[in-house]
Amino acid sequence: MTVMRQTPENAEPPGPIPREFAAVMRPELPSLLKEMAAEIVTAIPEYGHLLEGPNARVIKIGIEQSIATFVDRVAAPTATTALRDDLCRRFGRFEAYEGRSLDNLQAAYRIGCQVALRRVRTVGRRYSLSASFMLTFADALFAYMGDLAELSREGYVQALAELGEEPDNRRRRLLRRILGGTAVARSALAELAEHSAWPLPDEVTLVAIAPDTRPPRAALDKDILLDFADPEPHLLVPGPFTEERRRSLTAALAGCRAAVGLTTSISEAADSLRWARHTLALADSGVIDEAEVAMCEDHLLPLWLLGDPALVNQIARKYLGPLVGLTAAQRARLIDTLRIWLTTRGTAAQVADQLGVHPQTVRYRIRILDRAFGDQLADPDHRFATEIALRALHLREHGEAADSPALTRTAADGGAREEHRRPPSHSRSAYEV
Repeated sequence: MTVMRQTPENAEPPGPIPREFAAVMRPELPSLLKEMAAEIVTAIPEYGHLLEGPNARVIKIGIEQSIATFVDRVAAPTATTALRDDLCRRFGRFEAYEGRSLDNLQAAYRIGCQVALRRVRTVGRRYSLSASFMLTFADALFAYMGDLAELSREGYVQALAELGEEPDNRRRRLLRRILGGTAVARSALAELAEHSAWPLPDEVTLVAIAPDTRPPRAALDKDILLDFADPEPHLLVPGPFTEERRRSLTAALAGCRAAVGLTTSISEAADSLRWARHTLALADSGVIDEAEVAMCEDHLLPLWLLGDPALVNQIARKYLGPLVGLTAAQRARLIDTLRIWLTTRGTAAQVADQLGVHPQTVRYRIRILDRAFGDQLADPDHRFATEIALRALHLREHGEAADSPALTRTAADGGAREEHRRPPSHSRSAYEV
């Protein structure tokens, strides 16, 4: 293989890179990729998480393709760049969807270029490459880096247009940092907020929005942070949630399905969003009856009782287990009777009035419940837990999210695990269970 060596006879101004140099470059690529990745992660720690996360494979393929395409074009200047172009645009789109500027990506390109030049100097000494060749290579590499940056910018701008955002999306980055789930020093947040021209508040209220609906940006107050790129879109309302703020937000959310979380300190913003999303889910399932915008503060009990469906099932298995041995119809009637009895502490006549049955029927059912539960209903803690289970199941059934799964499954998979007193068999009487 012939390469350009630095001698007085062949000194010449910069020109195209000789095609045969591709054969020199290819063996260097595996170690060069590792060196680039290491230096990029050192300089931009945020990218270290990306190279270990769910998108790591695509990112690594993109880096490899970018470098390999440069070598391919040295060997064959007319080689296609379609795959590289697509991947670079995807890098730009990814930065936009993550709420970042292009600064980090452009810095990564520069670092990669510097590492490549350093490697070429090493190779140049090995092959005694001419100074003019080194200049040619450097010019080609910097031009190539410019192509990568421009492709990524195209993808970035396209994604911002789809999101309906301005190119400067530092506020979305700030929102994601607030909700990041990790401890962030207030000084760091304050600095980022200052760069975003957004006064850092002490209190915030998060709003969850259904994925298929979203308000126009112009309708929202200018100080509201938003993230419509997230699969579960949401807003952050800064400061106290006043009545005036409530009215303006409700008007802006007209036509959207949304839920407003509780007002918390900024360090607890993720909790506010979690509660808002749960409230929205309860409204969508019919557990709570609401207009388009549900207020979390109006539904604290359902939020608590249905905050952990699996745990509700376990509580029901434990405290309603004595009813497992009955038929589904008998069990449903006794559960309704027990729930109203424990909730109202009313007389047989009052309970009967709510159930629409004869008082004697209620008395008969209560005798069965007494025998089934024994001392459980006399113990304050057990009685409270039983009432929680009943209320949770009632709420869930109201929303048609389930049909008492905790009880129906207990007979099949839970009854054998726990020893419960089962109600004795009764012959049919004038008062049906």
